[in-house]
Amino acid sequence: MVREDEIPFLIDPAVSYGHREFDLAMTTLFGGFSGSFSEAYHWEFPLDKDWQSRIDLWNLYPLLVHLILFGEGYLGQVRDGVKEYL
Repeated sequence: MVREDEIPFLIDPAVSYGHREFDLAMTTLFGGFSGSFSEAYHWEFPLDKDWQSRIDLWNLYPLLVHLILFGEGYLGQVRDGVKEYL
């Protein structure tokens, strides 16, 4: 959406009350947004110090869902995400 003064706003159609690091991790899952997105987010609502170290952990659940629904094409990403935690 765009305001009258042409300032853009993003409205998330899939609102959840989960941990915000999960939402941010999802933005990196399939290509991601520019670095300015996470910088602006952090400026507005600062994140914990090591939030980026947990991205792979947060992304395991959606990757497992994709693995079940769409097949082995996601197996490599699941394995990569699990390695750090085993």
